[in-house]
Amino acid sequence: DQDGIRLSWNEWPSSRLEATRMVVPIGCLYTPLKDRGELNTLLQYEPVFCKPPCRAILNPYCQIDVRSDVRTKLWICPFCLQRNPFPPHYKDIGPNSIPPELLREYTTTEYVLAKPPSLPPIFLFVVDTCLDEDDLKALKDSLIASLSLLPQQALVGLITYGTMAQVHELGYSECPKSYVFRGSKDYALKQIQDMLGLGLMGGRPAQPMRPGQPGPGNASAGAQRFLMPVSQCEFTLTSILEQLQRDPWPVDHDKRPLRCTGTALSVAVGLLESAFPNTGARIFLFVGGAPTEGPGLVVGPELKEPIRSHHDLEKDVAKHAKKATKYYEALARRVADKGHVVDIYAGCLDQVGLMEMKTLVTYTNGFMILSDSFNTVVFKQSFLRVFVKDADDFLTMGFNASLEVQTTREIKVCGLIGPAVSANKKTASVGETEIGIGGTSAWKICGITPKTTVGLFFEVASQQQQVVQPNNRGLVQFVTLYQHSSGQFRCRVTTIARNFADPSGPEIAASFDQEAAAVLMSRLAVFKAESDDIADVLRWLDRMLIRLCQKFADYAKDDPGSFRLSEKFSIYPQFMFHLRRSQFLQVFNNSPDETAYYRHILNREDVNNSLIMIQPTLMSYTLSGPPEPVLLDSVSIRKDAILLLDTFFHVLIWHGETIHSWRKAGYHEQPDYANLKALLEAPKADAQDLLMDRFPIPRYIDTIQGGSQARFLLSKVNPSTTHASSQYGAAGAAIPTDDVSLQVFMEHLKKLSVSASS
Repeated sequence: DQDGIRLSWNEWPSSRLEATRMVVPIGCLYTPLKDRGELNTLLQYEPVFCKPPCRAILNPYCQIDVRSDVRTKLWICPFCLQRNPFPPHYKDIGPNSIPPELLREYTTTEYVLAKPPSLPPIFLFVVDTCLDEDDLKALKDSLIASLSLLPQQALVGLITYGTMAQVHELGYSECPKSYVFRGSKDYALKQIQDMLGLGLMGGRPAQPMRPGQPGPGNASAGAQRFLMPVSQCEFTLTSILEQLQRDPWPVDHDKRPLRCTGTALSVAVGLLESAFPNTGARIFLFVGGAPTEGPGLVVGPELKEPIRSHHDLEKDVAKHAKKATKYYEALARRVADKGHVVDIYAGCLDQVGLMEMKTLVTYTNGFMILSDSFNTVVFKQSFLRVFVKDADDFLTMGFNASLEVQTTREIKVCGLIGPAVSANKKTASVGETEIGIGGTSAWKICGITPKTTVGLFFEVASQQQQVVQPNNRGLVQFVTLYQHSSGQFRCRVTTIARNFADPSGPEIAASFDQEAAAVLMSRLAVFKAESDDIADVLRWLDRMLIRLCQKFADYAKDDPGSFRLSEKFSIYPQFMFHLRRSQFLQVFNNSPDETAYYRHILNREDVNNSLIMIQPTLMSYTLSGPPEPVLLDSVSIRKDAILLLDTFFHVLIWHGETIHSWRKAGYHEQPDYANLKALLEAPKADAQDLLMDRFPIPRYIDTIQGGSQARFLLSKVNPSTTHASSQYGAAGAAIPTDDVSLQVFMEHLKKLSVSASS
């Protein structure tokens, strides 16, 4: 895990047929920029490549031909077995002086490339003004505060929108000056360039751009009026934000405000792609309601027309959904093509059209924050955490990133599931099967952070069973190119090797990582749920679980009592049980916006955070002993306990009936009951620790037994005691649900797994 890699199987079968019989695909969760602590080493020289067409990078699994002449020392590429000479600066290589990239502990190395530094990062704020006064003031305060967190040389710009979209000219300080675009009109890129004065000189065709370089002379010069360094325009921009008013267009009591989100985004994308293609840039989109005007409209302005629900989408009666989704997807492809990023910050109790706009974020690996208003802690704290800096005072976000995967001939890459788009690079490493974004060995990630995690899937190349030779292993190399916020171009290389094993032996089963496998299967299920019926996805998950148990459990045919799973597989069924009930696959009581939000977060987080989302953690605090983790089960809900539930999206403190009555009576304020006071404070302190480094900030809930918000706890626990099964005086709380419990789920799983007919 030091390389930021968790594999579902750490030993691999030698044939595709055997790999299929293992049920869970060979896959890995990879965090390209994971902090490696003491092993974080920056090499100040270019990586050494193998000859074309291989182009693998020198790594610890390469053999060095020490017999060759000192001047022509050679290394043998483990991917294509070609012999390559070392460049001149490796002339002193020997048994006692080995460069880091050849040492076994440096399976991940990072190089600073010798390219000229890129332009400073660009931040373009696209701000909704159809907000009430309190919300608009809170948003303006957050935006002004964020200016002090940006690097002084960073370029910054502002577009505001309501009924019209306005591009503010920051280079004109005498008075506020802006270019206005009609919200109801769909502008072509050429029109946007002409209106903003970004037209190319003499109509000459644009030349291909080098990454990080400004656009053609006229376009980048014209854009400098709208995008200026923070150090030069902070006063002007702060003045504009302070004077920003609500959209003045009158709104009838039976109408929604006219909000031209699609037009504003189109202008923002046109401005950046004209002047700064392939440069690190982020569009911060702030939305306080659904788009009701112009292209990308999600709901009509009449309040009598409700915004679409999951039911409408299933019945195919959401009249704007397909057209709006297509519009935002076309914008997202343009943004990703130029290496830019879009973040969406939603501050509204109602839906804002996240479902239609989600590709803007998922194609570019932007941030998505969903809050009830811009005045909440969830928005304010999450937004400021976007600008977190490293030890050298640089932003931790990287820009214009791409990921390429190279494999040895025994294994092929099937695809990626995560926030990325295909770079359409077909190489010998691409497999026949497509999983997720497939048919390529390279992807554009655009925005990247130390927590960005992608899921990659592989297949064994050989159709027939091979005789496994001793020390026969497959290698995979991950190459991540990105623009660091300091302006440097960097290349991070991770190379892993895993042995091939005989499928009849115990090695493959012993190499199973059930946590990584559960997260990979959850990403696969969510990917299927985007296009398939939810019931079909649940049936597919059940079939896969039954097949896995039939393959790896010990049992006698038709005897459920004999069913045993080894410890390597024992908690995997439990993860699948909670995944089936989770908000990722169950859309009941969630809006399409919430579903899009939850799925996006799952697809970008690492194994530990993803497992908390699938199966939340529960801590119990009582007077009889220290805090302890307890089962996520209704039997853990006791009157004399305080529970701390962490679902990743919510952190909830639940007080049992007895504890609540003591607190209500004020016992904790009396000196004789200091232990009760300590008990009440302990979960609050632990909750603050959870909130410290979480992004986005979870919603914090403090509730009591029988309180309305206790539903967040009741909906997550395993209902082993329900309103139908509970007996008087039984331990735990009775959960009012018709869902089956984990115990019933496991009984059915055992029966179906041992049954000869299934």
